[in-house]
Amino acid sequence: MEGISVLDLQNLRHLIGGYDTTHCKMESYAQAATDPQIKQFFQKSAQSAMQTKQQLLQFIR
Repeated sequence: MEGISVLDLQNLRHLIGGYDTTHCKMESYAQAATDPQIKQFFQKSAQSAMQTKQQLLQFIR
């Protein structure tokens, strides 16, 4: 991507790492959940975090 600054790249890296961490935690919470609604909530949250991470990765490819 043209014109992206070092600061922007650092911010993207930070955001991507945060969404990766969120995805991992939500997956873990979903596996531990016994209530189906709570399990589904965490699974959807994990999926959303992964989708956002993938979208952010497009900026640095």
